[in-house]
Amino acid sequence: MSEPRVLDGVLRELAPQVLGALVRRYGQFDAAEDAVQEALLAAALQWPREGAPANPRSWLISVATRRLVDEFRSDSARRRRETADVLADAGGDAPDRDDTLALLFLCAHPSLSPPSQLALTLRAVGGLTTGEIAAAFLVPEPTMAQRISRAKQTIRRSGADFPAPAPGAERAERLKVVRQVLYLIFNEGYTASGGPELQRAELTGEAIRLTRLLRDLVPGDHETAGLLALMLLTDARRVARTTPGGELVPLDRQDRSLWSKERITEGVALVSATLGRGPIGPYQVQAAIAALHDEAESDAGTDWAQILALYEVLETISPGPVVTLNRAVAVARTRGPLAGLALIGELAGDERMAGNHRVAAVRAHLLEQAGYAEQAREAYLAAAKMTTSAPEQRYLTARALLQE
Repeated sequence: MSEPRVLDGVLRELAPQVLGALVRRYGQFDAAEDAVQEALLAAALQWPREGAPANPRSWLISVATRRLVDEFRSDSARRRRETADVLADAGGDAPDRDDTLALLFLCAHPSLSPPSQLALTLRAVGGLTTGEIAAAFLVPEPTMAQRISRAKQTIRRSGADFPAPAPGAERAERLKVVRQVLYLIFNEGYTASGGPELQRAELTGEAIRLTRLLRDLVPGDHETAGLLALMLLTDARRVARTTPGGELVPLDRQDRSLWSKERITEGVALVSATLGRGPIGPYQVQAAIAALHDEAESDAGTDWAQILALYEVLETISPGPVVTLNRAVAVARTRGPLAGLALIGELAGDERMAGNHRVAAVRAHLLEQAGYAEQAREAYLAAAKMTTSAPEQRYLTARALLQE
């Protein structure tokens, strides 16, 4: 991995820790985030020339805090004394405390709408750009920028406490949002919404790291364990998903010897330890589906009937167009491509999937399987036009050419 990519990964990991430290000490979320962004920029410019400091986290906290001091220099003497105290605390002896999870719960505060909770957490903790978040939510970038700005203002006006909420209904709701955010970060890394590369390992790695921390915080929560299992079992296939040249390799053609046995073992153990031990949730079911894929010796040996049964359970407890699309694939594998196509037809009028290339891509694949080459070609080309991922575009275009 190149030095810039390594630096980017380090800064991405440290950013939420630094922001969490400043918010815990100072309480000004929006001002703290601006200061952290300036510190990250300073690091990106200075470290390649002069080398990284011995304690990068303390360096970033110190620089970001000085930015805060500069920002509030014109405030009252009381405020100046407070910022001076913060500056004194942010030296080389800064406590080695990761405030990332507390920051996650702050961003999932109930004063925010669910979309704002997701957007703010992806920005502040996940390190995604506004453009990447907009792509994940399928909205224009200016709209997402406004949403994030309003979320920061709401946090400031609400005077939200920084510590994570005590156990109870409020924490359960905020924990649900936190899990969803981590899942979105993972998905953006596993299949990037746009750009030259199919995957962004730094994002999937960060999502897994944060989910491990979350599980440590709530060890008895089966859905958090299910989410971690799902990430591990899915990420286990990462190396096999592309050729050495970066071209996409579909699941049924992947070299399974490249799959990570270590991650599969850990993921399956988590599924076995949690499934059926309490209320079942969507992440546990998805993890069970992923385990069936990963434990199969070949695509032909996959237990598609069991996968279909699990998708039917998932559609009952967590219905949605993406679940229906995945169930259509399982239906096609057990009952034939025409049965799968009939199910996909139910998604034709669903506005949530308008412009989503995956519907057209799955439809194209099933049309090809059913022998409708010309219709498959048109669907592949339509899907290629809708995706902004270069590897997906190339793969879908190549499949279209094979239908001629």
